[in-house]
Amino acid sequence: MEILLDEKQLGQAVARLAELIQSDIPSKTQIAVIGIRSRGEILAQRLIKALQGHFTYPVLNGTLDITLYRDDLNRAKGAPPRVRTTEINFDITDKLILLVDDVLYTGRSVRAAMNALTDFGRPRMMRLAVLVDRGRHEYPICADYIALQADIDPARSVRVRFKETDNEDRVIVE
Repeated sequence: MEILLDEKQLGQAVARLAELIQSDIPSKTQIAVIGIRSRGEILAQRLIKALQGHFTYPVLNGTLDITLYRDDLNRAKGAPPRVRTTEINFDITDKLILLVDDVLYTGRSVRAAMNALTDFGRPRMMRLAVLVDRGRHEYPICADYIALQADIDPARSVRVRFKETDNEDRVIVE
């Protein structure tokens, strides 16, 4: 096991993401931050706290479950996938959507999220913020805001652990 980010570094990474977003998105923009379940949802909540005070309008927030939009749903062996709720209680039409996920690897989760979001309306624009971009994308998807870029061997896994669910803050490679 290798530690990519310890607790302090993870906090700094979230702050860095917020700085990148603030420097790129004008304060008068109507923005909606939507986290991909489950770790993207936690990261999104932390980003919203870090972005408070920057935007003129209230920052809308939601959570997106992409289970039914995944292209590997029928390939899964064992227990059926767990479908959870999507919580987007506002119209996304004509808004800037900041899609948030913990790790960008193949790009398949982000593709599924974009497909799911279009069922809710037609955003003016979508941007992607990720904690870790591990490269080796299979789809032509790139994050707009990246806290850590790391070239990780495909045989290894990146695990993001948050206090809210795992009782610790850190990012590890297994």
